[in-house]
Amino acid sequence: MVTRKVDLRSDTVTKPTEAMRIAMAKAEVDDEVLGYDPTTLVLENEMARIMGKEAALFVPTGTMGNLISVLAHCDIRGSEVILGDKSHIHVCENGAIATLGSVHSRPVKNNKDGTMDIDLIESAIRDPACPLLFPTTRLICLENSQAHCGGRCLSVEYIDRVGELARKHGLKLHIDGARIFNASVVLGVPVHQLVRAADSILVCLSKGLGAPVGSVIVGSESFISKAKIIRKTLGGGMRQTGVLATAALIATQENVGKLAEDHKKAKILAEGLNQIKGLRVDVEAMETNIVFVDIVEGCNVTAEKLRKNLEQHGVHFMAWGPHSNRLVLHHQISTSDVQYTLSCFQKALSGLRLDN
Repeated sequence: MVTRKVDLRSDTVTKPTEAMRIAMAKAEVDDEVLGYDPTTLVLENEMARIMGKEAALFVPTGTMGNLISVLAHCDIRGSEVILGDKSHIHVCENGAIATLGSVHSRPVKNNKDGTMDIDLIESAIRDPACPLLFPTTRLICLENSQAHCGGRCLSVEYIDRVGELARKHGLKLHIDGARIFNASVVLGVPVHQLVRAADSILVCLSKGLGAPVGSVIVGSESFISKAKIIRKTLGGGMRQTGVLATAALIATQENVGKLAEDHKKAKILAEGLNQIKGLRVDVEAMETNIVFVDIVEGCNVTAEKLRKNLEQHGVHFMAWGPHSNRLVLHHQISTSDVQYTLSCFQKALSGLRLDN
């Protein structure tokens, strides 16, 4: 019987800390839909301050936050958004912007570092002289850090260039910043500088920051006014959200400082996995808390079989295709957990036949 559990499926699996649980039990609350929940108002004001924007809005999930943001910017049916072909909005949000918003996606190839070439973004912008043939481009979306590119971080210089391009063509810029604090820590840039070119930002509070529930979208007062209406339409208006907001406040106060340690442990894990015969990790590309480990060609095991083997020893992670696995570090993973995980991988792969 396995008694130890190391959960590396995602940084969303963090559990509320004792401080969060105590604060949630004592939270001052009121009806947030009516605009009176005091703790939620504190959280929203604090997130707007941190991001250097006018206002913020608490939402149940990151997917809803991205959807609200796209719909607020693209409020005319047949609008189009330019975004990365590996972006979370395009790949992992059930096509919501099309299904619920009649917004068309125009994907541009993501480079390995998470960027999209500026010239490719510009060439994807529709010619406004042909409104009878094409959707109307209204929005560009970036993701920082870029999860499907291994947690790579977009620099402030790159984001500023995309912002300049958006303004040049009269477009808006939204940043899916589900892990924006991870990017800020890696780059050594205050988060408000990192998002200064953006018209809106989605910040997830329940990933690396470790809150149990919720995200925040941030932008101008007029943007947030529209976002509140859309949130209600989508069923995202909740009542005594202060119970959740107080945990999120603790997360921003206590856990941002732990992200650098998450990144350090992820690097140790990546380096150790890369030394195991049959595995390959692009350690040089490692920046944040996400580790993609590939099974080398000729190794007599699939990603799913490897996942199931490690699960029997209490190590949990996600298969990411037939020959790749994803492991994500968070503040509740210890150095001992990292070493235990490496030993389990070593045992699982020892003796495996390599065809080459």
